[in-house]
Amino acid sequence: MADSDMEKTEEPTGKKIEDARKKGQIARSKDLGTAFVLIFSAIAILIQGKELGTGLANIMTRALSLNRDETYDTTMMFSIWAEVGGELVAPMATIFFIILMAAFIGNSLLGGFNLSAEAMMPKASKMSPAKGIKRMFGPKAAVELIKSLLKFFVVSGVAYFILISFFEDILHLGIETIPYNIYSAIELLAWVFLGISCSLFVIAAVDAPYQVYSHNKQLKMTKQEVKDEHKDQEGSPEIKARIRRVQREMSQRRMMADVPTADVIVTNPTHYSVAIKYDQETFVAPMMVAKGADQMAFHIRTIGKEHDVPIIQSPMLARALYYGGEVGEQIPDKLFVAVAQVLAFIFQMNEFKKRKGQRPKPLSKNLPIPPDMRR
Repeated sequence: MADSDMEKTEEPTGKKIEDARKKGQIARSKDLGTAFVLIFSAIAILIQGKELGTGLANIMTRALSLNRDETYDTTMMFSIWAEVGGELVAPMATIFFIILMAAFIGNSLLGGFNLSAEAMMPKASKMSPAKGIKRMFGPKAAVELIKSLLKFFVVSGVAYFILISFFEDILHLGIETIPYNIYSAIELLAWVFLGISCSLFVIAAVDAPYQVYSHNKQLKMTKQEVKDEHKDQEGSPEIKARIRRVQREMSQRRMMADVPTADVIVTNPTHYSVAIKYDQETFVAPMMVAKGADQMAFHIRTIGKEHDVPIIQSPMLARALYYGGEVGEQIPDKLFVAVAQVLAFIFQMNEFKKRKGQRPKPLSKNLPIPPDMRR
């Protein structure tokens, strides 16, 4: 086999991509998901920062404002916690909900949502020390190392400049009074957190396209794989040809079985034969029950002779019926008159043979066949 057939140069097909999704193999960027979670966590703190600070201030005030009886009551601590815990339920629930939605959206942006039972199944290859070492020192590990170093330098640099920018605000917290210093501290923390988290978008902007490229490269196929997949979907050409041959033979056998039921066979007289049947009781248009050329035409005539089916030689009508009609269907409308004259001649001849009528006039050699139906 040529080397070009073994190289993965072809883009993955739709079936290849769908099979990979079923196995849980989709493009994913962990850095994009992490950036989304951290950024929206900071936004959630900014939104609920004041309520959270108020709750914390109320907890501190209540916990540090005990009277004499509460001081000596050993069970008071638990009742206070139950009392003050409600202060944090609403803000913390909002924060957790925003983080949960950010985690879902951030991890679904690249590759979409995908639930694969096969990916959750334990695999022996994941526990193999040899494969683990190979993953540790493989190309992916090198890329992850470069990304980690890039994240370290980017995040460190951004954090340094942000802390320098907010240095005076941080020092100012020491002279503010409660609860305003708590509000300011939470808001300041959220802004610093948001600024540092945004720096991860620099990493995600590099990682997301790389993951798409890497995933597409992993799914690329060889020319032989594309051919094999096409065979699996469409079927082998040899098998399809054999099926068509068998179907054709079955159709021909059914067609030959209908020849004895025909009322007349119109011939060329050697190259074409067409068998026609007409039900005089239903008055339905004549039906073509069989047709053939050359050897098949000979078989139709042979079977017709064996079953005393009248054979009429009309070269032009035989060709028009052969090319213009299909087996099992009514004859073409444009040939109704010509076929009607043939059937009328046959039926009159049958009556004459039964001595129930006069001998019919010979069938005209120039039957009314439209010019566009002549072959």
